[in-house]
Amino acid sequence: MIKRAFDLIFSLLGILLLSPLLLLIAILVKLTSKGGALFLQKRVGLNNVDFTIYKFRTMYVDSSQELMLTIGDGDKRITKFGSLLRRMKLDELPQLFNVFLGNMSLVGPRPEVRKYVGLYDSTQRQILSLKPGITDYASIAYSNENELLLRAPDPEKEYVENILPKKIELNMKYIAEQGIFTDIKIIGLTIKKILF
Repeated sequence: MIKRAFDLIFSLLGILLLSPLLLLIAILVKLTSKGGALFLQKRVGLNNVDFTIYKFRTMYVDSSQELMLTIGDGDKRITKFGSLLRRMKLDELPQLFNVFLGNMSLVGPRPEVRKYVGLYDSTQRQILSLKPGITDYASIAYSNENELLLRAPDPEKEYVENILPKKIELNMKYIAEQGIFTDIKIIGLTIKKILF
């Protein structure tokens, strides 16, 4: 109940305070490449139920279906403006609406696509007992994930065999530590990571 109130208040506050920036980004996404301003994708949420995640579109239209993973500036599907948004993590801002609507939280395990959730074992599926979040320990630890994938000979293999298991470990750590003070700490660490 406290977490939901925290999410509701701060997502609404974020939407109101950032509305000029959100509008400006939406206009620039539209002006710099064909297609809509938003990218919508099905992700796995609370209790293993799919929901639609909102992001600013950073790729050329229809190119995201070729490969689930993105591999940084070497990924030709990403627009020039999209690359800037990704570097500054601004493409994630529309998820404030996901939080406000209640299918995400400010802090919680980052939601995966169904393909990768299918690799979880029965213990790891505990992750799905929590509402997914905009940020978590794994987001901070793997803020350079795209660059790691870019350097890998086989990005898909690198993600499945090395990155995903470590993200799952961090998600399990969050499950063990979850609470409002942990969330505040993670938000602080996320802001620090983005700024510095």
